[in-house]
Amino acid sequence: MKVAFNVNGKACELELDTRTTLLDALREHLQLTGSKKGCDQGQCGACTVIVDGRRINSCLTLAVMQQGANITTIEGLGTPENLHALQAAFVKCDGYQCGYCTPGQICSAVGMLGEIKAGIPSHVTTDLTARPKLTPEELRERMSGNICRCGAYSNIAEAITEVAEGGKV
Repeated sequence: MKVAFNVNGKACELELDTRTTLLDALREHLQLTGSKKGCDQGQCGACTVIVDGRRINSCLTLAVMQQGANITTIEGLGTPENLHALQAAFVKCDGYQCGYCTPGQICSAVGMLGEIKAGIPSHVTTDLTARPKLTPEELRERMSGNICRCGAYSNIAEAITEVAEGGKV
């Protein structure tokens, strides 16, 4: 089946088996290998991308379901010469060790900060009538779907907090 969507600002049209996940379409057909295949069950977050402004696990959605969508992968957030604010903060705060989960962590953080900015509550938001604040509890809850096997969580949280407090996202 033919599927068309925008990836990192570029129009893409692919002919895919209808069972192809978005992750496999990105990695195998578009050679965008930043998003990682971790557990392939939506539990680790290594495959997180942003679709129409919302973060999703790309291993759990079929590419054909994203017809017409705007998809942003880690490759679309910044360049080595012009890093996205979260990419720069991850480098500054050493928010990675082996780096395998880093693309998913960063895409998830971009989506999470967008959710907070839009006023979308989480399970730990105490006041549902007020715009959520990025508290340590909110950060842990919202990033809980992203696993770092190296244990760089404190550095990841520091990077996200730095960008949120600086209003750069």
